[in-house]
Amino acid sequence: MTSSAHRLVLWDIDQTLIDLRGAGRGWYRQVLEEVTGVAMTQMPDFFGRTERAITAEVLTRHGIEPTEELIRKMWAALTAVSELALPELAKRGLALPGAATALAGVAEAGAVQSLVTGNLREVAWHKLSAFGLHTHLDFEIGGYGDLSAYRPDLVAYAVDRAHAALGRPFEPASVIVVGDTPHDIDAARAHGAVAVGVATGRFDSEALREAGAQVVLRDLSDTKLVLSAVFG
Repeated sequence: MTSSAHRLVLWDIDQTLIDLRGAGRGWYRQVLEEVTGVAMTQMPDFFGRTERAITAEVLTRHGIEPTEELIRKMWAALTAVSELALPELAKRGLALPGAATALAGVAEAGAVQSLVTGNLREVAWHKLSAFGLHTHLDFEIGGYGDLSAYRPDLVAYAVDRAHAALGRPFEPASVIVVGDTPHDIDAARAHGAVAVGVATGRFDSEALREAGAQVVLRDLSDTKLVLSAVFG
């Protein structure tokens, strides 16, 4: 039988743990022009999507073939821009209510924590370290946005990485995916994982429940509720 502490918790970042007030859109605008010389005129939907999906759509919308070489040039530029922005991120945005205590509480209870995020790994590190939210997360086993345009692939990858790194399997019922969009919920359900919705983003509690979340939290400010969602 799986012990209560044998849990793999996979967190989303944007609008779940932090709010950077649209910084990513500005970065894409800057990077598109730097890499291709084309000014951005159309902005795709970012919510819950992976970097691979977003980058390909940005290029396609501007009449540019999204070759793998060009996508990776865009990613290298995004990483550089986010690193340059690092000193100002905490001033521009904020850690969402309860994020730090939720991460600390889940760690203290013994769960393994990592990420399933549309961000690139380096960008994820920049965003979370700016707010001191990186210390309880294992970045080595995360599922990141360069892997696939299909978000459920990121969950499967993170679970496999955790198994390989830690030498023990995580059955679907022991995997908890926490996020603020229906894409996060869909990714959890596709893997058979527990889907925890957090209504701190664009989607309200009803939308997250309709997407299939087993648990929906208003935010992360009540650590007891977060722990109940993870270990209950």
